[in-house]
Amino acid sequence: MLRTSDSTDRAVTPATEEHPEPPADRAPARLLAQRGLFFGPSALVPEDLYSVVERGTARRERDRVVLAPGSRVSTNTYFGRFHATYWQRWTDIGEVEVSAVATGTGRLRLMASDTNKVWRIVAAVDVQQGEATPVRLVGPVDRFVDGGGMWIEIATETGELTVSDVRWTVTGARPVPPTDIAITTHNRVDDCLNTLQALARDPEALERIRTVHVADQGSDPLESRERFGEIAAALGERLRYVRQPNLGGAGGFARGMLHSTEGAPDRHADVLLMDDDVLLEPELLIRLTSFSAATRHPMIVGAQMLNLLHPGHLHISAEYADPEQLLMGLKVPGALREAYLLGVDERQLPINQERRVDTEYNGWWSCLIPAAVIREVGYPLPLFLQWDDIEYGYRARAQGFPTVSLPGAGVWHADFGWKDGDEWQRYFTVRNGLIMAALHSGFSIRRITKRLAELIAHQLVAMQYGMTATLLQAVEDFLEGPDVLRDGSASALARVREIRKAYPETVMHPMSEAGGEFHDRPVIRAANEPGSETLTFLKRVAYQIGGRSAYRTGSVPAGDAHWWHVSLFERAIVTDMSEQGFRVRNRDKQVAFQLARRSALLLRRFVREAPAVAARYRTELPRHSSRENWERLYGVEN
Repeated sequence: MLRTSDSTDRAVTPATEEHPEPPADRAPARLLAQRGLFFGPSALVPEDLYSVVERGTARRERDRVVLAPGSRVSTNTYFGRFHATYWQRWTDIGEVEVSAVATGTGRLRLMASDTNKVWRIVAAVDVQQGEATPVRLVGPVDRFVDGGGMWIEIATETGELTVSDVRWTVTGARPVPPTDIAITTHNRVDDCLNTLQALARDPEALERIRTVHVADQGSDPLESRERFGEIAAALGERLRYVRQPNLGGAGGFARGMLHSTEGAPDRHADVLLMDDDVLLEPELLIRLTSFSAATRHPMIVGAQMLNLLHPGHLHISAEYADPEQLLMGLKVPGALREAYLLGVDERQLPINQERRVDTEYNGWWSCLIPAAVIREVGYPLPLFLQWDDIEYGYRARAQGFPTVSLPGAGVWHADFGWKDGDEWQRYFTVRNGLIMAALHSGFSIRRITKRLAELIAHQLVAMQYGMTATLLQAVEDFLEGPDVLRDGSASALARVREIRKAYPETVMHPMSEAGGEFHDRPVIRAANEPGSETLTFLKRVAYQIGGRSAYRTGSVPAGDAHWWHVSLFERAIVTDMSEQGFRVRNRDKQVAFQLARRSALLLRRFVREAPAVAARYRTELPRHSSRENWERLYGVEN
């Protein structure tokens, strides 16, 4: 390991140039696109995401499966499929070859599906009393433009069969470029160490990686743990460890990107950005780097997110954003969202992303960005967190570099649905969303102002006064212009946390403090959604101004904490979305009036000043996303 505290030193291994043609004596005969795995990296994830025992019995292990007589195993699963539609759309491979080692008696089939999930047999081979028999199946990748994939089916009748070392390979037009992993971490020591350990335990996947760059921004450093030394020894010279001030996810990832693209272009590496708190499937290193190496032109290749608390669920397979509405993570039509990958559809066929759906960006829970893209697009904006990955994806897209979210390349990440919206992070959601709108939308003042007014109004009647103050501070800081980013948003973090201290309902109380709050208060569920939100809102305002309420007090489950329900209470004990505690909201007409007056004045200012401010953000984008700006923030000499 090399530990660096004040530099962005590169590893010494030279990188290849942007998509070059390799010399004839160096070109790999085949490119390993993915390994055939029958079991996950941990017993914490369902093995049926990898392979399914459809008949009989089988013993599934990581890289092999043993079938009893009269059994059938299929890899028509999330991790088991070769997602041919994405390979045909974005690469020039003509076929895929599946190789394996079979011992015993049975049959292997290479299967394929159409856009509507109708299966067909592409190739088949029988093994008769084989002893470590090499098996080879080849399928053309020529009928998958709109959708479809491939998988293997293994079956036995009277004998037992063991299949191992399954490998999906394609023609290797060029070698896989050197790739650096960039991990940013902040006081999630055990999670980050688990991720590093998972990398170290898969040597074949790790061979794709030049360096593992860790930017530690926390007050509880990784290096303080004994386990860190063991992992560092296992990773050896691949590991680069950097301590730096907390500049958020953007600051951590940008440090890794600077590291991977330092020096002359022929020494650059692609960079695989990765969150610290994921449950890692090391196989994604192979799948992302192989796909990226095979694409016709450089593009961003993202891994998909599966939910950590509910590991059988896919968060989303393709998404887009609407910054003028401050909305991210919107589902592209035809994509899967919160899909149960172990379930079946109405035809009793597996749930998977059969039809190809193209995304507009990919989250940085795990995302591969080629060095060629970084050279053209630049580095992230110092937004601290929220929207930094989205902004970069749209900026790259505008410069001709699309993004693909590759099915079958996934990591487990903390479920978004279990994060409460009333947190300090909401400041960055709003401020950075406005910056995103300024840079990558028509910046409709009417549409944005209407959205801001709606958010403020709903928060006020729902007694979320601290949330309202958070939003107002975000808008005010946006109007300060690009200089608000000058310190990497570090001061904004401290400022918003201080602001929120004045509002008691922003505090989540643990259940140990519940006392009679839960025992003595009735749980009051929400009724149906209002037929007219406008009329319902006006009615709630009238009631609150008149000091009336439907309920003096009561408990509200997290899933029922809609503004139109909580606004019926004088005092509401609301379960936090994390299900780890509760918040207490008390009606305060004086505070509500003060915030409402401040909101009206601010929105008038926004209408007047925002167009010119948006133009300044567009002008300053190259400077704030430059290498020089990030080196200044890190205190690194050129």
